[in-house]
Amino acid sequence: MRQLSRAVVPGILAMLFSDASLHAADINVLASTALQPVFMKLAPEFERTTGDRLFFSWGASYGASADALPIRLGNGQAADLVVMIADALNEQIEQGHLRPETATSLASSRLGLAVRAGTPRPEIGSIEDLRHTLLAARSLAFSSGVSGVYVQRTLLPELGIADRLKPRSIVIEAPELVGDALLRGDAEVGLQQMSELLAVPGIDVVGPLPEELQRVNIIAAAVTTAAAQPASAQAFIAFLQSPEAAHELKASGFTPLGLEQLEQ
Repeated sequence: MRQLSRAVVPGILAMLFSDASLHAADINVLASTALQPVFMKLAPEFERTTGDRLFFSWGASYGASADALPIRLGNGQAADLVVMIADALNEQIEQGHLRPETATSLASSRLGLAVRAGTPRPEIGSIEDLRHTLLAARSLAFSSGVSGVYVQRTLLPELGIADRLKPRSIVIEAPELVGDALLRGDAEVGLQQMSELLAVPGIDVVGPLPEELQRVNIIAAAVTTAAAQPASAQAFIAFLQSPEAAHELKASGFTPLGLEQLEQ
């Protein structure tokens, strides 16, 4: 995946945003549900600056459900831009749905743990701390998406506690978030991407899991081969690499790629 340098991004933005009335367009975006909170914060500024309008359809980067992004693309849903997990995006490039020369890595996302606000904060700083916390939990919630599959198939088996936690595990079906289950009291502990945990007010996001146990996802974007507004879609990708977008991505639990260069 390519990345735009600190010097290139402002130039592209200035060129594309210099006269919004000349290129105002409706941009259809297929995006991972995990990005919904941060994109809803960023979209108004992009629309105000460019005159373009963003229309989002949300779904999982993988899966066979009707709203999963690969299914939407396969069914020919109109889209100018796709933003999803990089591995899944590469598969869509191979299938001819996306333009490879536009593929751009934007940010990374890590798996975190949360509890309901007001309850004791568990220790998760080490592998042993995390194992103890999960074993002590009366119930554990994780998503049906990529992060939940990792928890079920990799994390819990590696910790040697998969069988013991299976009766206490609850799978939360997208687009519902794990934090919602914590708020209802359906689960005592929740595991999901940090961005998705931080999107739910009223829960206590303890933090990311130890790095040795992480499932780091790269978020990437690309223009579709059937895009009606390819230039405007490319402009939104450039906007997502701006310092303003990097700030919002970081506040929402993502690590913008190249943020250290942007801050220099």
